[in-house]
Amino acid sequence: MKADFKFSNFLGTVYRQGNILFSHDGQKLLSPVGNRVSVFDLVNNKSFTFEYEHRKNIACFDLNRQGTLLLSIDDDGRAILVNYKSRNVLHHFNFKDKCSQIKFSPDGKLFAVASGRFLQIWKTPDATQDRQFAPFVRYRVHAGHFQDLISLTWSKDSRFLLSTSKDLTAKIWSIDSEEKDLASTTFAGHRDYVVGAFFSADQEKIYTVSKDGALFTWEYTPRPEDVEAAEENDEEVDISKYNWRITSKNYFYANQAKVKCVTFHCNSNMLVVGFTNGEFRLYELPHFTLIQQLSMGQNPVNTVTVNSTGEWLAFGSSKLGQLLVYEWQSESYILKQQGHFDSTNSLTYSPDGSRVVTAAEDGKIKVWDVVSGFCLATLDEHTAAVTQVQFAKKGQVLFSASLDGTVKAWDLIRYRNFRVFTAAERIQFNSLAVDPSGEVVCAGSMDNFDIHVWSVQTGQLLDSLSGHEGPVSCLAFSQENGVLASASWDKTIRIWYIFGRSQQVDPIEVYSDVLSLTIRPDGKQVAVSTLKGQISMFDVENGTQAGNIDCRRDIFSGRHLEDRFTSENSERSKFFSTINYSFDGMAIVAGGSNNSICLYDVPNEVLLKKFTVSRNMTLNGTLEFLNSSRMTEAGSLDLIDDAGENSDLEDRIDNTLPGSRRGGVDSSTRKIRPEIRVTCVQFSPTATAFSAASTEGLLIYSVNETLLFDPFDLDIDITPQSTLEELKSNNYLNALIMAFRLNEAYLINKVYEEIPIAEIPLVTNNIPVIYIPRILKFIGDVSMDSPHIEFNLLWIKCLLSAHGTSINSRKHLFASALRSIQRFIGRIAKEVVTISVDNKYAYRFLISTDGKIAGGDEDGDYDAGATSALENQASSDEEDQMVSDGDEEGWIGFTDKDKKLPLAANGSDGDSSDDELL
Repeated sequence: MKADFKFSNFLGTVYRQGNILFSHDGQKLLSPVGNRVSVFDLVNNKSFTFEYEHRKNIACFDLNRQGTLLLSIDDDGRAILVNYKSRNVLHHFNFKDKCSQIKFSPDGKLFAVASGRFLQIWKTPDATQDRQFAPFVRYRVHAGHFQDLISLTWSKDSRFLLSTSKDLTAKIWSIDSEEKDLASTTFAGHRDYVVGAFFSADQEKIYTVSKDGALFTWEYTPRPEDVEAAEENDEEVDISKYNWRITSKNYFYANQAKVKCVTFHCNSNMLVVGFTNGEFRLYELPHFTLIQQLSMGQNPVNTVTVNSTGEWLAFGSSKLGQLLVYEWQSESYILKQQGHFDSTNSLTYSPDGSRVVTAAEDGKIKVWDVVSGFCLATLDEHTAAVTQVQFAKKGQVLFSASLDGTVKAWDLIRYRNFRVFTAAERIQFNSLAVDPSGEVVCAGSMDNFDIHVWSVQTGQLLDSLSGHEGPVSCLAFSQENGVLASASWDKTIRIWYIFGRSQQVDPIEVYSDVLSLTIRPDGKQVAVSTLKGQISMFDVENGTQAGNIDCRRDIFSGRHLEDRFTSENSERSKFFSTINYSFDGMAIVAGGSNNSICLYDVPNEVLLKKFTVSRNMTLNGTLEFLNSSRMTEAGSLDLIDDAGENSDLEDRIDNTLPGSRRGGVDSSTRKIRPEIRVTCVQFSPTATAFSAASTEGLLIYSVNETLLFDPFDLDIDITPQSTLEELKSNNYLNALIMAFRLNEAYLINKVYEEIPIAEIPLVTNNIPVIYIPRILKFIGDVSMDSPHIEFNLLWIKCLLSAHGTSINSRKHLFASALRSIQRFIGRIAKEVVTISVDNKYAYRFLISTDGKIAGGDEDGDYDAGATSALENQASSDEEDQMVSDGDEEGWIGFTDKDKKLPLAANGSDGDSSDDELL
């Protein structure tokens, strides 16, 4: 298998803190997730996360109007300049102070930074500049405010800049020195922080919004008495007497709720305001007309932004990590997302690899789409923490174990619970395993030493497997032969043959506490991770040890703030608490309560690659050395709670409860610094990716096959020109094989589509078996966007008919290709069912007008019995098809002229709790 895995996406967290923004075309939404930036394509239903990381969480960022440069700043004022198109880091810079906002000018030549109480204006790095070694050149610094700045706004012509501050004022600044006198004005009069100031579309008016809910409109006019005096004397008013004056005052009256964020779309004169009680409002200016008033929960709306056309509004709430995109004209939600607000315990892939299911301490189960990164549904019927989730082999049924004493089965077509399994006594389940056939489900508990076995069909408790002398910590079923492996605190591994009711292998002694267990897909080998930092492999058939990997040297265990010892002497996390076999059993991926994810080669027992989970310094365990300037005899200064020194009242109030958070070092303290840890890792069934559930979120590492030129069996005579010549000469088999050897997508597609239908059976019969996985994978990928449905299905049929024996004998080589084919066929079947349902009445009408088809006689008499039989047959076919296919992709099917939006676009991700999006 390939080991060149790289970080590709970040799921499970959609927003943390800072501002969010739309791209200039209005189709992509950029959101900060901790110390990274995620990009959600709202039209094409895709998402990605930039690979670069900040040292701390991102405080603010901005994208220039041209869509080429992305500049992000963390909490310490350290900035990273990124090429947005190529996703490459261009430059690192330190502003040496906390920055509240950054804004690129509309013409892209400058950018402004609110750094403390100073307004800094910098030149945007340009390739035409002479000073290539100093990409950040400061243009000007303004120091007119007396307290920290809150917001910045550019004028449309990039000549003026508005700034607001905590000193209750707003100021206008001129970029050019000639206009300095014209724009040296302070807007005073508010009684609370000015959270936003904006220009009107014609730049004749300025709107300022304060935290207490006051909106002032300012215009550049003379005093009324000067105007009257000039009219009496028939003179023009002197321009020197003009000044910015308040022409109107309006108030929001939000029932003691404060204004948290505000933005203004000048082209449509729409003001959007977010409040601390979760409410947001839309006003039309300058008449201050309330358009809409809605709520996104009970927590403050931290940020708001509008796309360039003014149709979509995006809101972010950091308390529970909520992200919302709202189309105000149709009053519908484009996106409603929220991550887990507690640590994730387990994850599992669907059998086709298109979805990931996560379970967390908050008692919720979320279904994520791998491609889009959106949550498709939330299952929240458990009343306690969910400890493990597992798919049945067919992929339409999900099982979950929880500390509430139940194991539940979920139908992922209708997203509902259809079976609940309980034991004879009230115990908490912490491990789960599902038989490949989906007939039997097993669970283990810390409260007793038995393994409980239930029938999925009846829900009855079939058996309790006894033998372990300690709590059962891990369970795993083989995917091939139905062998159950269990591990316990009694330092043994037991192999169970559930259907044979025999234990042919004696208990395997491990000599250490077993933390995690995984079984090879063929069921012939089992691997365990122990408390001593070892990964041991055992042969299932004879119970002997097949290998051992010492992992202690590979694990990076960072130093915590409260540690009195160095990371080298730390024994806290020198082991892995979760491991998983790859699809072919040649590799194992491992993670634990540390900052390392390791990929091991099983036959050679060596480390293939090590991944760093996070470089976020706000988490415990990410640094090897602490900052010595922050260390004292009493410990680190970072452990001191300085929230009482904040200027805002809501920032000073600490609503957390002592001991309310699990996993802390000392649960009696009010402030617990989160620590980096990986709770679960698992390979994707497609063999091109693996996921890790961590403190930061759900990390996806994948092999990027699209950007690599990977020729196969290439020689000097194989060129694109010679391939096209073979195609013109009607040597279709040679042309197809040469195209796959070159591995150029455009060339493969051209040859593939120009092969005549009559030649497909002959070509497929003579293709060497070594090319079959590549061809099947190509057809599965290209078919998702190809209009040639029947042509693709003919290729698939001929390939499977000609090479079915070879595919069946080597399933692991064809697993990824067959899953892509299965997903394509599922999509086609689903669309056919949808079309038949949408055209049901047209079908009835056509049948009723044709007597012969409808079963009528030659005179055209209508036979209702024949029509009814046809309708019943059609409806039964539709129901069977809908049950068998399921929701493979999670999209809502529209007509071709409509855009496809995520399932979440139709409302929410299924979360129905009180603190969810309303």
